[in-house]
Amino acid sequence: MADPQLAKIPVTIVTGFLGAGKTTLISHLIRNANGRRLAVVVNEFGTLGVDGDILKGCAIPDCPAENVVELANGCICCTVADDFIPTVETLLALDPRPDHILIETSGLALPKPLLKAFDWPAIRSRITVDGVIALADAEAVAAGRFATDVAALDAQRAADPGIDHETPLAEVFEDQLACADMVLLTKADLAGPEGVAAARAVIAAEAPRPVPVVELTDGVIDPAVILGLDAAAEDDIAARPSHHDGEDEHEHDDFDSLVHETGEIDDPADLVARIERLARESDVLRVKGYAAVRSKPMRLLVQAVGARVRTQYDRPWRSDEARATRLVVIAEHDRIDPATIGPVLNG
Repeated sequence: MADPQLAKIPVTIVTGFLGAGKTTLISHLIRNANGRRLAVVVNEFGTLGVDGDILKGCAIPDCPAENVVELANGCICCTVADDFIPTVETLLALDPRPDHILIETSGLALPKPLLKAFDWPAIRSRITVDGVIALADAEAVAAGRFATDVAALDAQRAADPGIDHETPLAEVFEDQLACADMVLLTKADLAGPEGVAAARAVIAAEAPRPVPVVELTDGVIDPAVILGLDAAAEDDIAARPSHHDGEDEHEHDDFDSLVHETGEIDDPADLVARIERLARESDVLRVKGYAAVRSKPMRLLVQAVGARVRTQYDRPWRSDEARATRLVVIAEHDRIDPATIGPVLNG
């Protein structure tokens, strides 16, 4: 009988655009581990680790806080040798060792370069990619934010070949779909039946091969649906095309982030209105972080995708931390202007 200690540990890569619900999904998986020992790698864009802090906050015995590792301020697929491989080796050395590893990529990461990292000799014999799960925001996809009309684009290119009609956001979205073993259509309740149908049609048109598409709300799904796919995706890289195939490396210069820090705020609704204004006037893609609300003992978690802003009090402020407001703001490179963003957030 084979020694279970010699068996490869399955890894699930969770990818998806900014704000698609990756952290919400992984939080659900942690809380519903059902005896499976989990470890989590969280990669964030920007120096303020919001998602990792959220996941550590829902730690349980099967996934203690020390099993949640955060890689901030660097795309995981660009820092394989320096960050990713040592992190995986650390997780493999845990005692007891994890039964399953979850990797949450940043919303800007291209999954295929990360998938290629699993071919590194140091880890190839010890782990396998159980599956690549791509999350897509049903409401956003239905609105056509990341889809393209191929026929119209071809006509435009023929008329003016000097114009680049492909946007960075569309390429990221399409690469995530192309690498996926399964697509989770999130926020189906916000999209409604017609929106979900429209989003499914977009995904079917963009995906290079048929993949299962599953709808979910608030990250709730039976873990058995997405864990245990046994895809061995590292052996199937050629079937997962990318816009960046043939390139030695890729850049994320199309996107940038800044951390806005200030003191306590008086009115959460006013902060929400200011974030909505940034989305409308400055094309800000994502805002996430925490706010200290005057006279409130709880910390306010802030998560925004475009003009859609969610807030909730997540935990009490600790006695050893300063009550301050810290927000990560992410946008395309030429839209990150501290001189504009700071005054709007300060009110």
